[in-house]
Amino acid sequence: MRSSIVFGALGAVILILVSLTVKPFFSSFFFAFVTAYVLSPLHTKLSGRFGERQSALLLIFVLLAGAVVLMIILIYTLNPVLNQAYVYLQDIDSLISRAPLPKSISDAFLGIYHQLAPRVQEYILSFTFSIPKYILQVAAYLAFVYYFLLHEKDIAKLIPFESDEKMKKILYRGNLTLQALIKAWLLLNIAKGILMTIGFIIFDVSSLPTAILAGIVTILFSFIPLFEGWMVWLAGSIYLLNSGHFIRAILLAAYGAALVSPLPDFTIRPKIVAKEAKFDETLVLIGMIGGVWAMGLKGLIIGPIVLNVAVEMLREWQKLNRARES
Repeated sequence: MRSSIVFGALGAVILILVSLTVKPFFSSFFFAFVTAYVLSPLHTKLSGRFGERQSALLLIFVLLAGAVVLMIILIYTLNPVLNQAYVYLQDIDSLISRAPLPKSISDAFLGIYHQLAPRVQEYILSFTFSIPKYILQVAAYLAFVYYFLLHEKDIAKLIPFESDEKMKKILYRGNLTLQALIKAWLLLNIAKGILMTIGFIIFDVSSLPTAILAGIVTILFSFIPLFEGWMVWLAGSIYLLNSGHFIRAILLAAYGAALVSPLPDFTIRPKIVAKEAKFDETLVLIGMIGGVWAMGLKGLIIGPIVLNVAVEMLREWQKLNRARES
């Protein structure tokens, strides 16, 4: 009896320590799981030719190369732009005052600015110092992906419901939702990049090669947990604002918010997911908003999966009650 109590207490302490250890890297853990899930079919094919360990290492090398490219882009493009944006925000009073707007509208913009500017400046400043954090997150992410790819069969054996039809249905709903979310993620991110390129051309932000680069950066940023596509149109709007093109800056911001990020994430994405996952569109939207609110960006994926699984569990519970009544 005493040994059982000691064993239970020791297990609880170890569990707490494990959770504290993994907590800072939970986002990396989650996105690594999603990545390993996506790469699993390719890993299986490569394993037949090169072996499991070599296949996992090859895929990790590809991911690492992508992470290095993104870090270079971050250092040489986003970081200077954010630093400049921080400076511009401090002088935006004069920019609004010089804008050709009626006094009432100008005063309204100034009021909004004085409320939001401190928060925006703090947010921008946090990204300026986020490169070390990004490196740590990438290292943890790659380690988790490697582990999941190398031990996917062992992890599958830990799920004890091969013969339980109810649990199979529940797992199927979760798997179907995850596939739909990944498909929507890929399609929407590519569309965001194309629309960002078109926006930079329409509003004469830059030359064609730079506009294409902006679209590529938008696609890449849309796949990174720490960043999003709205950063690109924000940088373009700040550039236009600093160049004295106030109206074009506002129009680009409205265009980017409506067609690139964040509006499409909560309008178009739920429609695609609902159609692919055979799930109610409203519940998908609730899952995304609630998930982001509770868990950050990873909630965009976790929220709809949890709700879909919960609905399937409720259906199985209703069937079980009906069987008992009959």
